[in-house]
Amino acid sequence: MFATIQGANNTQPLWMSAVVLGVGLLAITGLVVFLMRKSFQNRREEQRGEFTASAPRTENPSAFMAASMQGVIQQLREQEKELERLHKIEKERAERTERLSEEVTRNMPAGLLVVNATGIISSSNPAAEQVLGIRGLAFRRYSEALGTSSDMTKLIAECLSTGKVFRREEVEHLPPAGDTRHLGVTISPIRRGEGKISGAICLLTDLTELAALQQRMQLKENLAVLGELSAGIAHEFKNALATISGYAQMIRSESSEAEALDYSERILEQTRNITHMVTEFLKYARPLEIPDERVPLQTMVERVVSEVRGALPQVKIRWEGTFGDAGGDEGLLRQALLNLARNAAEACAITDSAGEVVVRGEIVHGEETGFQRISVADDGPGIPADVLAKLFRPFFTTKAKGTGLGLAVVQKIIVQHGGQVHVRNRPEGGAEFIVTLPLPRRAPEAVESKEYSI
Repeated sequence: MFATIQGANNTQPLWMSAVVLGVGLLAITGLVVFLMRKSFQNRREEQRGEFTASAPRTENPSAFMAASMQGVIQQLREQEKELERLHKIEKERAERTERLSEEVTRNMPAGLLVVNATGIISSSNPAAEQVLGIRGLAFRRYSEALGTSSDMTKLIAECLSTGKVFRREEVEHLPPAGDTRHLGVTISPIRRGEGKISGAICLLTDLTELAALQQRMQLKENLAVLGELSAGIAHEFKNALATISGYAQMIRSESSEAEALDYSERILEQTRNITHMVTEFLKYARPLEIPDERVPLQTMVERVVSEVRGALPQVKIRWEGTFGDAGGDEGLLRQALLNLARNAAEACAITDSAGEVVVRGEIVHGEETGFQRISVADDGPGIPADVLAKLFRPFFTTKAKGTGLGLAVVQKIIVQHGGQVHVRNRPEGGAEFIVTLPLPRRAPEAVESKEYSI
């Protein structure tokens, strides 16, 4: 019994310990749950306080409206800032595009003219001013700048009135100060809205050098053909003329009748004229051999002026300006210049005041090489407009005893020397022949190497 009581006493403390331990765990769990709920409540109250502070109270309508307007104004300000940013980006992009367009237009190798509907040149680039030889084209009336009777003015006027497109037209343009230029022109209308013409775009290209090159090539081809034809004809022609001249001389020497002597003299005169014509034609048709020599032009011009002054003393003739050297044959160049100066002096001789001839020289330097310009100007009666285009044609002459080959030979000589010659009437009266000759290319200078001793 004692043992039973002792075992009961030992199990009682274990039961009490388990009860105490369970109560402690429940207490700890309850404490943790309480703290977590407290924390969640505090956080919810804070969020509710923030929402209450941000949102307008509905108890005061005016305060609610003011707060709503403030929110709308804030949003509008933010949108305005965004629009300003986008506008700034677009403005910078437009400025970049405009600068690029200006740079492209300014650096175009072709000339550009933009003419508005009222006939005012609203835009032009430097190439257009260079091609046309006119400065300050912008904001001028195109008919005033280009000339009321010029071919370009007529084309632009037709484009503005009818909308016709002109592609790769070739026109002649006479700058205010300079030689006639050959231009390639493309003109198209500018249409806006309902198809109304609001202006015209003109693209210009200087074809003067190309036209001169084509002229020289055509002349060389013609000369080659004439040379082939004349080589076979000249011998037989001269033989026939020699036979006719021989029989005429026999008639003159053996006959005593006055009528026969007169006929024989006329036959001899005509045979001499025909022989001279054939000789001049052969000079024109025969190919020239141009040596590669330097010709001092000033010395040659002085001799030409002195010779013409001696032949026609009643006409004043002088030279001025600058003359350099030209490559070629001195005799041929002197023949060409003498022919031009003599023709100018003869044109002045038929006037009442006898007139004056001026031989002027000018050296024009280019990027790679330059050229010598020689003008022979007179103050005679000038040249009729219908004759200007025919002056350099073989056998065309306005003189009673002319062969019509003098100016043709001049053109051949100048072209064979790589130059060109053309004629125009001077505004102040008289005619002017202008010869351009290329200057000799400078030989590259040898650079001597220097040795340095140490």
